[in-house]
Amino acid sequence: MTAEQNPYAKIPAGLNTTAAAASFIETVTYAAIPSEAVRIGTRCLLDGLGLFVAGAEEHSVEIIADEAEQSGGRADALLLRRGATKVPAPIAARVLGTAGHAHDWDDSQVSVDPAHVYGLLTHPTIPPLTSALVLAQKLGAVDGKTFMLAFLVGFEVECKISEWMLPQHYLRGMHSSGTVGTFGAYAAAAKLVGLTGDRLRSGFGIAASLAAGIRCNFGTMTKPLHVGRAAENGVTAALLAARGFTADPNAFDGPWGFYAVHGGGLVSEKTSQGFGKTWSIVDPGVSIKPYPCGVLTHPTIDLMLRLVSENGLHSDQIQSVMVYAGSNILNPIRYPIATNHLQAKFSLPAALAMIALARKAGKREFSDEFVRSQEMRAMQRKIITELDSEIEKLGFDKMRSRIAIGLKDGRRVEGWADERYRGGPENPLSDAALEAKVRSCCEGVLADEEQVKLIDAARSITNLPDTALLMETINGIEATIQRH
Repeated sequence: MTAEQNPYAKIPAGLNTTAAAASFIETVTYAAIPSEAVRIGTRCLLDGLGLFVAGAEEHSVEIIADEAEQSGGRADALLLRRGATKVPAPIAARVLGTAGHAHDWDDSQVSVDPAHVYGLLTHPTIPPLTSALVLAQKLGAVDGKTFMLAFLVGFEVECKISEWMLPQHYLRGMHSSGTVGTFGAYAAAAKLVGLTGDRLRSGFGIAASLAAGIRCNFGTMTKPLHVGRAAENGVTAALLAARGFTADPNAFDGPWGFYAVHGGGLVSEKTSQGFGKTWSIVDPGVSIKPYPCGVLTHPTIDLMLRLVSENGLHSDQIQSVMVYAGSNILNPIRYPIATNHLQAKFSLPAALAMIALARKAGKREFSDEFVRSQEMRAMQRKIITELDSEIEKLGFDKMRSRIAIGLKDGRRVEGWADERYRGGPENPLSDAALEAKVRSCCEGVLADEEQVKLIDAARSITNLPDTALLMETINGIEATIQRH
């Protein structure tokens, strides 16, 4: 079969988004970034730093950190929560990136395209943030503005690729935070390393062949590893490209490129958006999650919280809970009964049971101890999800659901979820709520004074002379520099 006969080739002839992405990375400056993008990016940075700390406690992260420490190698960057231990940059990125996604609490890309299934794009922050944190240590003396430039460039490249690609990529079972996240990590690394020309474009080709992640692993340790590998592979691609390692310079495009092979093509009309003309972090924006689970559950969780709070309900009053939603929510959120905290992140009965029992669904509730408790098992069995044909007809551009709670005294309490969900661009978390989330992430890991240091460093990121301070603080190492 010739390239021209490839049945997956739905890419317009002459379109070259690889070249456009490379040109953007090579030429964009910090001064070109809108102030609103920097403001939102600083919030995403703060959120991500807290999630690295929270993820360090996860057993999955301990396993891969043990493997990294025992493997040894070049001392490029700190190994997460292992004191002053350093490992090669790609390995440090694998551990850090996995930790950032371990709780499924990291932010979500937003799209207003009705062809996309809302909530099924990328988790855009962790891959480029991980990449920037690791390479800032390897390179040394990377100031805050240079750091934010690399992070936001990676964020923008990742989001645009995800937005332009056909939604079949995700619907076929690919996990875009692992696949497209690789390009976000690579773009951030390429900017910091200073790649240009053919080497910069070859790096995209390397990254395209490393990108992977399939959705069957949702609810297991391997889902967060997708993001860890995206970060690792992005850093690897940049370091290899810097040494002159070659790859196809047009790896996004053409009949055998990433868009065609992974997603069946792209929406060519969207590519006129370009990179950095309208920054995706601003428009259509990003969702910072209030709950450590799949974003598709969040409006329903908030609805359950509202219903039990406003009606003064206690768990022992509840006879049954019916949850009605469309397939866009019910298919990915696939566990009818969660038996551990990883499955609970993709289980509406588990999340709603937490609210019924504790009126909270945070780090403590998303633990094996809580999920496996007798009370959780009993409450989950009372909660049934059902496909609602009327909700299905409304489309997948919003996360729509309704709940009907049957009480033991015969009463019925009902409501619809707010489509302007908490944490989304239309209803963002306040700065105070974001700080509270970060503190909850750090609870039990960082002392109060270390939490303050990390929060202050994130908020004043553009004034830092050396962003290695961020990982030193996460690892509990005394800072070696002073901020301006």
